[in-house]
Amino acid sequence: MRTDESRVSLRRMLRRFTATEAEIEAQELLRESAQCGGVPAGQCRRGQVVSVAGRLRTVVYTPRTNLPTLEADLYDGSDVVTLVWLGRRHIVGIEPGRHLTARGRVALRDGRKVIYNPYYELEPIR
Repeated sequence: MRTDESRVSLRRMLRRFTATEAEIEAQELLRESAQCGGVPAGQCRRGQVVSVAGRLRTVVYTPRTNLPTLEADLYDGSDVVTLVWLGRRHIVGIEPGRHLTARGRVALRDGRKVIYNPYYELEPIR
């Protein structure tokens, strides 16, 4: 048993040394998401009501003739979920790099996971 445990810990150590920065960042985001009680975005399915936590990668205002939208891509280390606020041009605190937890029903738009008008909680700035 002892040798199996040492092999496992050696593999973990080697994985840390050979991992890219993006892989390390993704692992940290997944760990933080789990601590916040979030479901990994990679496991979310259409129609589920979920809580996802992660970091905003992009925030874009899309002016449309009849309904403006604010869209933000939330990355948690496993996948991206696009958060869409209908009728909003700007929300204070919703900016790239900000950590937040969002809750809502997952929909699919053009093959991508989307949550419309999610409930959200901003995490303290680090």
